[in-house]
Amino acid sequence: MRNLEDVWRKRSAHYTEELQKYMRYIFTGHMAIVIVFLMGAGGYQYSHWLDANHGNINTPSLEIATLIVAFFLMLSRPVTLLKKPDEVYLLPLETKLGVYFKHALRFTFTTQAVIAVIVYIVMWPMLRQVTELEVSQIVAGLIVTIVLKWLNIQAEFAYRWNKAGEHVWLNRLVRYVLNGAALWGVLTGLYLVLVIAVVLFIALWLVDKKNIVKQPFPYEHFVALEDNRMMGIYRFANYFTDVPQVHGSIKRRPYFDFLYNMVPKKHKTTFEYYLFRSVIRTDDHFYLWLRLVVINALIVAFVDITIAGAIISAALAFAVAIQLKQAIASTHEFTMSMLYPLPQESRQKAAVKIVRYFIIAQAVIVLLASIMQPYFYVYALIVLVVGEVTLRLSK
Repeated sequence: MRNLEDVWRKRSAHYTEELQKYMRYIFTGHMAIVIVFLMGAGGYQYSHWLDANHGNINTPSLEIATLIVAFFLMLSRPVTLLKKPDEVYLLPLETKLGVYFKHALRFTFTTQAVIAVIVYIVMWPMLRQVTELEVSQIVAGLIVTIVLKWLNIQAEFAYRWNKAGEHVWLNRLVRYVLNGAALWGVLTGLYLVLVIAVVLFIALWLVDKKNIVKQPFPYEHFVALEDNRMMGIYRFANYFTDVPQVHGSIKRRPYFDFLYNMVPKKHKTTFEYYLFRSVIRTDDHFYLWLRLVVINALIVAFVDITIAGAIISAALAFAVAIQLKQAIASTHEFTMSMLYPLPQESRQKAAVKIVRYFIIAQAVIVLLASIMQPYFYVYALIVLVVGEVTLRLSK
């Protein structure tokens, strides 16, 4: 038992160090500025919406808050920090794994409950101003939220053990409904609904917990679950710095085949064609561009503060230009393209041209997303100017 506790302590400490190491690259100075502007713009929009709907009984604010909080309660994937060798080395200790998982589930609750509480607190002004609930009701809802988060983590862990994760979406759907019903009951004062929902929830959990006594622990499922979770963290961090654990996958994306006609299939445009296909087919490059553009489009579509939208558009245009250019302009590994009978500077020139295409596409998407805003054309113009200046001045 002591050995398993030591194993958990070492792994949790290493996991924390790993997160801190990559968070330093993610939350840099310019990213902090973008986050501050996003929070400020979002807070302003939220405050404006609250003032416009103060005391409006026709606004389904209680339903919105319940559905949003219930969703974050439902997402309760357990953090076990298991590794592939554990399938062999921990097998003899299977009967004593309860000590290890006790710490794992406690760690999962500590980290995930914070997110659920933050989401609930964000909903607090809406519950107070629009629905005009009493503070005591809202506090009771917060307490129920914390309790439900603990139950969700326990229930999902037991279900994954019992069914090896098969059809986990169905289990989540049932828990989502029960979470929503429980929150609805406590916030509306219908405590019978709350009691019924919690009783059904506990019954669902206890059935799986009883069945796992007869089931061997599904190491393969939990190891794969942990690998996928960590790879998601590494992929996100890889957008800001090189992560050794990430190896970009390649997909054809046949629905974009028609775009290749934009680049003539000629000898002098060899690198342009090659790099254009690389950006579209390589997950790291394509999703980097797509995520930044989607964030930009959502901001200019829903944020009414022109200066905030303009600053964020400029920051995201810079990020797209600099990161895409650095990703495709040169490579430290051998590729067959190095054997092409073309001048050495051809790749760099082609990279600038291809990134310019994606900057133009970003500007068009931003223009369409902001069409309902005053001075909507300003955002697209900023994307074009900042993107072009970045391409010309960056090395």
